[in-house]
Amino acid sequence: MIGQTVIEHPANFFDLTWNWRGYDVRYIVQGYGTPLVLVHGFGASVGHWRKNIPALAAAGYRVYALDLLGFGKSEKPALDYSLDFWEVLLKDFWHHHICEPSVFVGNSIGGLLVLMTLANSPDIARGGILLNCAGSLNHRPEDLPRPLGAVMGLFSQLVSAPVLGPLIFDQVRQRFRIKGALKQVYGNRKAITPELIEILYRPSCDPGAQKVFASVLTAPPGPRPSDLLPKIRQPLLVLWGETDPWTPIQGATIYRDLAAANQSVMFQSIPETGHCPHDERPEVVNELILKWLNSQNV
Repeated sequence: MIGQTVIEHPANFFDLTWNWRGYDVRYIVQGYGTPLVLVHGFGASVGHWRKNIPALAAAGYRVYALDLLGFGKSEKPALDYSLDFWEVLLKDFWHHHICEPSVFVGNSIGGLLVLMTLANSPDIARGGILLNCAGSLNHRPEDLPRPLGAVMGLFSQLVSAPVLGPLIFDQVRQRFRIKGALKQVYGNRKAITPELIEILYRPSCDPGAQKVFASVLTAPPGPRPSDLLPKIRQPLLVLWGETDPWTPIQGATIYRDLAAANQSVMFQSIPETGHCPHDERPEVVNELILKWLNSQNV
């Protein structure tokens, strides 16, 4: 295919590159059947779904996962990144490669992108699965205590500075700091492996990674889930790690209430699990996803 590099692996696994607006976007495809589109969170990539893709594909689904522009093995140009920007990327990806109503699956900001896609492009989505869905791309100042909001605002300015920005980013991306951050947000510490740390570390060494980091930290927070949910008519599965400090389960009340009032929404919390249930408890998450898909005749 024009503008696409294909590497074929065993078991019908394809590692591909798609040229979007002049930039290379990495994605993978595995399996055959109803399409599932996996959308990673901030700083993650296709590799974060490594424990889920084979199981979902083996169950009879065609699984797509992409590195959002700016992350993973995708190109990292100096652009103004935002949720709106990536929403367009997802929609264009669907039009170029799938063209069949799909189930979108997202973790963290990927979950928020799934909600945006379901709400704004209902023709391309037959359902959505949220894993500890973020409430915004970054913190809204009004949602933080005043001192913390001021600190976050200062940090965002410093990380964007021409001289200090690269120095700060070089410290943030160190392997031991990545491991420390994972220990804060992973409820299952056994899932914090050298492989996972490398998956998160390697892309941070790419040219342009620091500017992407700075752009995301200073980007608009995006829509609130509470504004998107009333527009969504497709079935939803919401999974939530109970010990997540980044998106605490107390903030999931809106989804619990929606599930109690709407048969097309299912909410399930996962004990002793943090911000990334699909990586921390893949055997639990894969089973819940497949059971839900089967219940929806997807």
